[in-house]
Amino acid sequence: MLKTILSVSALALLAGTAHAEEKTLTISVYAFAQDEYKEIVYTPFEQKCGCKLVIETGNSVERLAKMETNKANPVVDMAVVSMADALQASRAGLIDKINTAKLANFNKLYDIAKDPNGDGMSVGYTFYATSIVYRTDKMKIDSWADLLKPEYASHVAFPNISTNQGPPALYMLGKAMGKDSPDLKAPIEALGEKKDDIVTFYVKSSQLVQLMQQEEIWAAPIGRFSWSPFTKLNLPLGWATPKEGQTGGMNVMVLTKGSKHQDLALQFMDFWLSTEVQTKLAEKLVDSPANKEVKVSDAVANNITYGEDTAKSLKLIPSAVALDNRDAWLKAWNSTVGQ
Repeated sequence: MLKTILSVSALALLAGTAHAEEKTLTISVYAFAQDEYKEIVYTPFEQKCGCKLVIETGNSVERLAKMETNKANPVVDMAVVSMADALQASRAGLIDKINTAKLANFNKLYDIAKDPNGDGMSVGYTFYATSIVYRTDKMKIDSWADLLKPEYASHVAFPNISTNQGPPALYMLGKAMGKDSPDLKAPIEALGEKKDDIVTFYVKSSQLVQLMQQEEIWAAPIGRFSWSPFTKLNLPLGWATPKEGQTGGMNVMVLTKGSKHQDLALQFMDFWLSTEVQTKLAEKLVDSPANKEVKVSDAVANNITYGEDTAKSLKLIPSAVALDNRDAWLKAWNSTVGQ
């Protein structure tokens, strides 16, 4: 009898363990704004699904490497990465197609976010614009090429090729020059000719605020998420809308190939894409919403990438172009610009 009771107890314990594993979702995310994500996304989802979220953070290289190492027996169920990293993961056979029919909020997304790489392997959850912050009393910016005008170049900071803003800014400079080629050769050479005039090829956008305040620079390409500190400088600053458009970047959600919790992962993705969650993240200035139903105040809108017109105007570097040319860009930059 005792043996039977012990057997039943053991089976119940095993069933409980199996159930706990079944209701555990492991996600891989950027380390950025985790307190806000916990408050707005993670905890409310756990309460809704009666499950547990395990959060793994790190930079893209580390997180993709971990997915590759555990390819045969995945330890992560879903991840958020850049568009280019999503394509890299797809090429490496690390992710599955996303069944968007299971995402109730999918049709609420801007078109740009529905299938960013055109392969059905990712869904965008936030994007940002990259344009030019500039002194409206000192210069006029109608084109990306205006940055290299002789009267302006000595008052410009330009992002280094190694930064997230570098390649997109070069991409748009090339468009403005009528040299729209994936190798970015023309804009890199043009910058090389002006390298002694350019104030700095910056690595961190935070250094630009001080340079602007000291009037050492009048203009710099930046991501919209960096705009807020400039608005506090009490200077006549504007956000350029060049005729070639704005560029930027997008972060996407991907589903790990071989994950045993894909349905739960899809539920989590859908929750994150909901109007309520995307609105709260926007209001906290954490993410610019990919959900077109999100409505925010003018004060919030001015500090994020927001609205259908902006979404339509973004000229994003195709992921295949970024992946296939990354090493060549760096080599050309180092030999021509040298910083």
